Amino acid sequence: MSVRADTLAARAAPALGIVERYLSAWVALCIVAGIALGRLAPAPFQALGSATLAEVNIPVAVLVWAMIVPMLLKIDFGALHRVREHWRGIGVTLFVNWAVKPFSMAALGWLFIGHVFAPLLPAAQIPSYVAGLILLAAAPCTAMVFVWSNLLEGEPHFTLSQVALNDAIMVVAFAPIVGLLLGISSITVPWQTLLLSVLLYIVAPVIAAQAWRRQLLGRGGDAALVATLKRLGPVSLGALLATLVLLFGFQGAQILAQPLVILLLAVPILIQVYLNAGLAYWLNRRLGTAYCVAGPSALIGASNFFELAVATAIALFGLQSGAALATVVGVLIEVPVMLSVVHIVLKTRRWYERG
Repeated sequence: MSVRADTLAARAAPALGIVERYLSAWVALCIVAGIALGRLAPAPFQALGSATLAEVNIPVAVLVWAMIVPMLLKIDFGALHRVREHWRGIGVTLFVNWAVKPFSMAALGWLFIGHVFAPLLPAAQIPSYVAGLILLAAAPCTAMVFVWSNLLEGEPHFTLSQVALNDAIMVVAFAPIVGLLLGISSITVPWQTLLLSVLLYIVAPVIAAQAWRRQLLGRGGDAALVATLKRLGPVSLGALLATLVLLFGFQGAQILAQPLVILLLAVPILIQVYLNAGLAYWLNRRLGTAYCVAGPSALIGASNFFELAVATAIALFGLQSGAALATVVGVLIEVPVMLSVVHIVLKTRRWYERG
């Protein structure tokens, strides 16, 4: 992949914009709006919730595509040939993303939700909460990592090649890892729905986004792609926020009855983010990886593809499930937590480079 293409990705997400920076505040507003609308006008939410085809909620599917496709437009699978240039950082990130993070989240979910906090949670929803946490950690973030990398002055070749490789692996690894961990957690795995979710929310959007990317580059070059990405940015965020209003329209009664649930679900998510970011950062230092690679590696190792998690949780367990609620908690805390990791990595740069 050329330097020109790397610059393209950086131009598409040069910094954390005002909407992204305050995403958690927007999420909180959508939670309040969703709960209020669900209580005041339940009929429209019930109608949207019943609009399903082959166990897939059609309104949610449309919103998820509006969220995911703009993110996947940024990915250039041509970057895969650069993997060998940063093999240490790539190896560490792959190890954390696929061999540590899903399993550590399953263990943390089982420990905290299944045992420590179990007396404070509705017993019938505990397996669903754990399932949502597993879905949240089973796929690495695709889009926001470009922002985190830019804030850290990360190596753009590494970030692009790592994200492209993770997306390629996600196509074949997401369903088996989720199925395995749900089975270990004694949660019935609806394999047909899980495989349909992978096809609908990973395979098809990747193909569509790559076809669109080729068409844009062939017609107008980098300028056409960057312009399209900038136009689609508000659409993607708007779809995410609309999905949250829909989710909390259904979850409102449960949340009002037990507001402590959101705080308790946040505990294992916070622990796994700092655990995996720290592990990736430390392993890179031990292997002598350059800071400009180790920083993005730590952020990619810790972040989650919450859009995919939300969509899959809804498809597998329903709009009113504890799994859907658990994935939404991931959305709520993603930006402030990842910004805190960025701050830690920046503050420890001298320590890292002395190693």
